[in-house]
Amino acid sequence: MGFEAALDVVTEWVDAGRIPGAVLGVDDKTSARLHASGETAGSTRGFAAGMQSRAVGLAQREPVERPMTIDTWFDLASLTKVIFTTPRILDAASSGILDLDAPIIAVLPELRQFDPDAWQRRITLRDCLTHGSGLPATWPIYTYGTDPDQLRAFVIQRDWPHGDPVYSDLNFMLLGFVLERLAGAHIRELDAGEGFAWSADPEQAAATEYCPWRRRMLVGTVHDENAAALQGAGHAGLFGTAASVLGYARGLLDGTAASAESIALMRTAVDAQRTYGWEHRYEGWSGGDACSPETIGHTGFTGTGVWIDFAAGRAWTLLTNRVHPSRWFDSGVPELRRRVGDALAA
Repeated sequence: MGFEAALDVVTEWVDAGRIPGAVLGVDDKTSARLHASGETAGSTRGFAAGMQSRAVGLAQREPVERPMTIDTWFDLASLTKVIFTTPRILDAASSGILDLDAPIIAVLPELRQFDPDAWQRRITLRDCLTHGSGLPATWPIYTYGTDPDQLRAFVIQRDWPHGDPVYSDLNFMLLGFVLERLAGAHIRELDAGEGFAWSADPEQAAATEYCPWRRRMLVGTVHDENAAALQGAGHAGLFGTAASVLGYARGLLDGTAASAESIALMRTAVDAQRTYGWEHRYEGWSGGDACSPETIGHTGFTGTGVWIDFAAGRAWTLLTNRVHPSRWFDSGVPELRRRVGDALAA
């Protein structure tokens, strides 16, 4: 009942033209009524036992139409923060490679190097993971040049205005630079993780948006302008399917996706809304009101999201292409996410 009711809500959004399409996936190991299924309870490609997934609508509407399938690849946008960047930073800390309370200059000593007293030089890894740094929410970095290394230097050297703590892409750009410095390679040269990649076959990917800057419809290439200009960043750029997102979520449920210490921090509240990297349940949040207080989740600008209820042993993902063909449309996706979460919990 829960899955079918949630699917009915998604179908309602597609039929009303509010989103082109979506894939809804659930991993519920505690419920025998959930079983692996494809669009017509057939294919189980990439899905483990206990996972259920269905596709609705179109992967692309313009300039051609293509159907959505459970195998469609999505630009996961800010899910990059919690699937790629957060576990790698936390695991490096749990293994002693990084100190979360050390300033980022321990790894990036050149940060605001021309002003030894700059406030940015006191930002710690913990500040960035919990969005407590005071850096701006975002910035049109892609408008400052075309060379990705020069743009990295711009982010590192700019005298960013200091404000109240807000959810900030810049926090995770810096964390991405830390991972790059540790690896000695750009993010797009690093392993994206099992089932994930930094781009996708356009024939297998959900379209996002017509980009005036790049003058084309984006399909299989990163939607976020700053991630594109940096040619890989810690805040956005990861691609995956419902199966890969649920596979990662299951890894957090069973303790295989990161160290026990890292997973504990992902579940630890640091304020009324946030944990390390993730959000936890609060009134009006994206995962709905019916999940347990032991639930964490995150969303992505392109229309993606993943939520994990540790008390219920349940994870779910709703992947949509709500920005296709344009972001300048009220898709109502925040309400959609909440209704789906409540239907699944019921």
